[in-house]
Amino acid sequence: MKVLSKFVIPLVVFTLLVTGCSFGGKNEQKENEQSTLKIMYYDEGSFFQEYGMVFSALYPNIEIQVVENRKMYQGDNKDMDAALDKFITEEQPDILMLDTDQYKKLALDGKLYDLDPVMEKEKYNTEGLIPGMLDYLRENGGGQVFGMTPSFYSQVMFYNKDLFEKYQIEPPTNRMSWDQTIQLARRFPTDGDKKERVYGLKMGYSEDLFEMASILANSENVNYVNASQKQMTINTDSWKNAFKQAIDALDSNALYFDSMRNQGGDEPMAQSYEDYLLSDPFIAGRLAMTMGDINFINQIKQAAENEKVKDKIVKNWDIVTVPVGQQNPDQSSMMSFNNIFSIRSESPSKDAAWKFLSYVTSEDFARVKSKSNNYNGLPVRTKYITDTEGHNFAAFYDLKPSTFNSYKDFDKLPESFWGEFRGAASQELEKVKKKEQELDAALDILQVKGQEMLLKEDPVPTEGAEGAGTSESSGSVTTIETTE
Repeated sequence: MKVLSKFVIPLVVFTLLVTGCSFGGKNEQKENEQSTLKIMYYDEGSFFQEYGMVFSALYPNIEIQVVENRKMYQGDNKDMDAALDKFITEEQPDILMLDTDQYKKLALDGKLYDLDPVMEKEKYNTEGLIPGMLDYLRENGGGQVFGMTPSFYSQVMFYNKDLFEKYQIEPPTNRMSWDQTIQLARRFPTDGDKKERVYGLKMGYSEDLFEMASILANSENVNYVNASQKQMTINTDSWKNAFKQAIDALDSNALYFDSMRNQGGDEPMAQSYEDYLLSDPFIAGRLAMTMGDINFINQIKQAAENEKVKDKIVKNWDIVTVPVGQQNPDQSSMMSFNNIFSIRSESPSKDAAWKFLSYVTSEDFARVKSKSNNYNGLPVRTKYITDTEGHNFAAFYDLKPSTFNSYKDFDKLPESFWGEFRGAASQELEKVKKKEQELDAALDILQVKGQEMLLKEDPVPTEGAEGAGTSESSGSVTTIETTE
């Protein structure tokens, strides 16, 4: 046995040295190898400012080459899927920057690298990520995670604590329904001059009934058209309830809309900077509740630092989650991921690409990003979404992102449908607002008119037709219409 061991032990040691398995020989060598990482992004300068400079300092052996995708959006590109496929084929980026629809399509086409095994192997820390992020990516990826996102956008509901105390109204709470929120807004007084009075809630840009009902319906994950089947669905109980709720809210006179800012007042160009700051009724202390993102906080702070108006600015405010749908009380339709970074399935630099993805979703990156102005969104690590003044910043991520897409398959509809239907809806619903037509009658008309519009075929112009052009892609013809 002793004689045998003299041969076996040296053989084992020799094998380990050759393979590098035991001492990480190959792993250490890999860590020190120079590699190039091609990353798809808008432009090189903004990429390095946002991500690249710190990453390059941490990983000097990885040379980053930014391939700018701006040219995809130049010219007359109508088929953006074809433009993206062409860009990937020509540029061969290792990391793709995608929106949700692009992410879903490329994942389904098998063009993205599955990250689930990598996260398990590398013991990637998923604790501390905003709730629902990985579920969102997995659901849109067909069951697997094919990308990571370093930041997110989320709206919250701001409320003026002083106004609620003044009128002895209990303040809003997280996960209130739209109906509860509107009823709360109605408890504030509605009298007084439009430019001086108090409003309960700001809701959207204008008093357009269709726009308001769409906000309510969207929170319940219902659409007015099934685009894939070309079937109108506006004459349903869900939409009737949304319209009735919107009409009731409008009749209450408790709502404020952005379109009211300059009604009967000075033209925007004639306003001073101080007038501009006070033109927002919430900042001016005249609005009880409003929706906004992290950038709205910066606007409040800027106004509060202005010597001329700082005494007129809202001081005692806080935030809660945006109103939710009754069927989806834990989801926000006002939360989104701007950039999803995915690794191309055929990338030769997957190890380096994973280092980048894991870094931009790490606590280290979140800590650095939390020191910035957050114009590009909030970091996905909740530990660094905090406020030194004690405001409820958890409201930014307390809800999970909704995967409902009200524009799903809209590319399958006739090009004229959107404009034509919105025009018809505006005409019929204006009669409802003026009490000249019943809601049921208006929805009957829109159901029929909309169905007729859905069944229209886009005109196929003849060669050389004046005022029209064609763009062929993937065997399809896209019509480009011009108007005089």
